[in-house]
Amino acid sequence: MIGNAEQDAFIRSMKWCTVTTLRQDGSPSTSVLFFGLDGDELLLSTTKDRLKAKTLQRDPRIAVTVLDEGAPYRYVSIEGTARIDEEDIVPGHVVVNRAMRGVPDWTPPAGYEETLKSQGRVLIRVTPKRVSGVVRRG
Repeated sequence: MIGNAEQDAFIRSMKWCTVTTLRQDGSPSTSVLFFGLDGDELLLSTTKDRLKAKTLQRDPRIAVTVLDEGAPYRYVSIEGTARIDEEDIVPGHVVVNRAMRGVPDWTPPAGYEETLKSQGRVLIRVTPKRVSGVVRRG
């Protein structure tokens, strides 16, 4: 479980989030990503040369805000730690793609693992430490 039952239900119904990591000088860097869930972890896909991957290698602290795409603007914020996973990344990318596409039985095309490797893809696995937000509005 990421948060409480109500927060988890909200998270499972969404697909967009903002991700904030810390630059070397301590200033925040935020980007928007699709996400997936694997048990008690959030999964994010990026490439190892992107800033978020580089900052997390140095400092694993991360803040993720799962956003409602419309009114009444519900959200759940997750603060925690992240680890970069470069091995056996196909299952996690399948989870992210299924959530992103809204297709629970999506299967990767032939050569998917090679495509991920050629793009330099990695998974960011977020372990929650603190969860807050507003999921009842309107």
